[in-house]
Amino acid sequence: MISPSASQTASGAAPESVSPDPGGPTGTTPTGPTRSGSSTRVINLLLNNVVWLLLIVFAIIANVINPFFLTIPNLQNILVQATSLAALALALAVTLLLGEIDLSVVGILGVSGAVGAVLVQHGVPGGLAILVVLALGALIGLVNGFCISYLRMNSLIETLAMGLALGGAVLAITRGQTITIDSPAYLWIGQGLIGGWPVMPIALVLLFVIMGVIFSRTRWGRRLYATGGNPRAAYASGINVKRVKLQAFVVSGLLAGVAGWLTTAYLAGVNATVGSNNLLLYAIAAPVIGGVSLFGGRGNIIGMLGGTLLLTVVQVGLQIINISAYYVAIVGGVMIFLAVVVDTVRVRHQEPT
Repeated sequence: MISPSASQTASGAAPESVSPDPGGPTGTTPTGPTRSGSSTRVINLLLNNVVWLLLIVFAIIANVINPFFLTIPNLQNILVQATSLAALALALAVTLLLGEIDLSVVGILGVSGAVGAVLVQHGVPGGLAILVVLALGALIGLVNGFCISYLRMNSLIETLAMGLALGGAVLAITRGQTITIDSPAYLWIGQGLIGGWPVMPIALVLLFVIMGVIFSRTRWGRRLYATGGNPRAAYASGINVKRVKLQAFVVSGLLAGVAGWLTTAYLAGVNATVGSNNLLLYAIAAPVIGGVSLFGGRGNIIGMLGGTLLLTVVQVGLQIINISAYYVAIVGGVMIFLAVVVDTVRVRHQEPT
């Protein structure tokens, strides 16, 4: 346990004086002291924007091979498929910014979606079922956060165990069968149209706008970055580190619940395989590719969006140019590996000399 700072007040909390890092939530990733030379600036630029460069290059190549790639229908399809991944990626990003990880998000997606489907099947109004789905996600996140923050359990082990338990719960709820959903209110976000455009991409934009505001414009967002960047310094400045961690896992669970709703609304049903291990790996890779550090305290919302879009574009693009599904999985694995490599290089390059 971190001992209180000598400057703490009698109430047990020191005056808060943590300033947001200008390069944190929305700008470029924080850097160390300025280094001379144009080569350093170029390297920093590439490291901070590599996800967008890769996205543009791959889109151009895919469109040259198959001109259908950059058509409006396919772009709509890409955005629709990216939406559920976006919610999961943001759920992972919240905990990664703390230097922790939540491996239960796919399990939360599955169990919350299964519960929502069962409720609708038994006559519960779609709107109420949605609220239950989101509340269940937040509740599971609360359990995770309490175990990790106050019981000092390792986040990797605790959330892995929770994810396995939730996977079993999904199997028990569905009994290995597909549960269909026929509630218009529940399905609207996944099946509806606004002005000829699917509703899902609108949800995608709203998710990133809301989380971008939370990360960059709220006191809690600044505390999140401060806690992930240096927990001891955050504690010494008056931040309740345990509470921030607890709240972060609640937000992560809520976002995973949102992903459960989005996924089941899009599929109009749920089965025992709704959350796969591949989905978890992509959910981890998306924010990391986008610049969220595995070491905590670094990352921005624009990069998270780029990572999500890049992974989706690669999956859809490889399918469109008739690459075997086996190779799609290989490419996905390589991208995840490269994401970790880029993150390591980025952190080492930007450390103060």
